[in-house]
Amino acid sequence: MELWVRGGSLLIGYLFGNILTAEIVCRVFTGKEAGKIGTGNPGMANVMAHVGKKAGFLVLAGDILKTAAAMAVSFWLFGRSGWALWYAGIGSVAGHNFPLWKKGRGGKGVTCTCTWLILSMGFPGIFCCLAGAAAVLVFGYLPLGAAVISLAAVPAAFWQSGPEAGILACAGAVLMLSRHWRELARIRRGTEKKGVRRNG
Repeated sequence: MELWVRGGSLLIGYLFGNILTAEIVCRVFTGKEAGKIGTGNPGMANVMAHVGKKAGFLVLAGDILKTAAAMAVSFWLFGRSGWALWYAGIGSVAGHNFPLWKKGRGGKGVTCTCTWLILSMGFPGIFCCLAGAAAVLVFGYLPLGAAVISLAAVPAAFWQSGPEAGILACAGAVLMLSRHWRELARIRRGTEKKGVRRNG
């Protein structure tokens, strides 16, 4: 039964994650695909920088909603299992980052990851997100904040929920770092621009 909970929740999360809110918002506001706007990334930062604040906040709300919905559906279907939350959440992040219908060319998963961590862990998840936000405020780099969020979640998950949750948090960190690796490398070299326009 537990295998069905994990596998089913992962699949549900992945399917919900495939709903790229930025694609919908960009088509409504501009008539264009998100991939043809700004950096081409279907995420809040890019949309906000190149389409407008209203559009950016709609993307933010949509990405939060789809992740929360995936977790809620899994939680309801699988007998209110805490593992349904964990697996649906990481599935949503994977679906957002690597959507099947876009041949794997998705977003960077920051909003989905934050939603997943907060709903799965509560206060420790909030702390991880605040740590990432603090890193952005201090250093000015969005990719650095994203990395801090995912890396801080690893020990928090191990501490709160044990090895399996910690392994899932490690997978989340790998997903996050894989989508920000180039920007992090530019930060290390001192060639990355601060702010949202390049990193979106």
